[in-house]
Amino acid sequence: MSYRLAIFDFDGTLADSFPFFVSVFNQIADRHGFRRVSAEQAQALRHHDSRTIMRQVGMPAWKLPLASRSFIGLMRENTASIPLFEGVDEVLQALDGAGVRLAIVSSNSEQNVRLVLGPQLSALFGHYECGMSVFGKATRIRKVVERAAVPPAHALYVGDQAMDAEAARKAGVAFGAVSWGYAPIEALRRAGPQREFGTPADLLQIARP
Repeated sequence: MSYRLAIFDFDGTLADSFPFFVSVFNQIADRHGFRRVSAEQAQALRHHDSRTIMRQVGMPAWKLPLASRSFIGLMRENTASIPLFEGVDEVLQALDGAGVRLAIVSSNSEQNVRLVLGPQLSALFGHYECGMSVFGKATRIRKVVERAAVPPAHALYVGDQAMDAEAARKAGVAFGAVSWGYAPIEALRRAGPQREFGTPADLLQIARP
């Protein structure tokens, strides 16, 4: 089926920010007192969900907001070096042209999202819900669906991590898994996505019956 509302995660879904995340992870770990990881360990952790990753690096839940704020601040200083995935800009414009309403629900800040997207692409999105905990997306997805006045059955949340699938399920909307983000597609398949996208160009299927 086609969807009338496409809600996107940002990091790892639209923006290729994982290399930057890895480059600053140990800086943030030192600042907030959890374990450093090597580049090889960072790649291995992609196969685990967020709660497991936090346990493995010794990050208690109460430190997550502090670490998130540090990441957002460092990213704000480096947005010029963080690209969108190849083809994302054309896909977003095509979806908008096909009448699909666009929104973003991201734990990153709205400022960072808009800076990376740029003014032209930012204007395509009718709703932004940003800056929440990575575990608080379901409420924000529901809010976007309500504000857009679209039946949940016609909304799709597109993301790259198992917690995105969990949030979509709690919010009562379908989940579309991308294969190019933080988590490998094999891990996302275990979450039972309703749609799967192998390349950014495949996102055009959102507008097709």
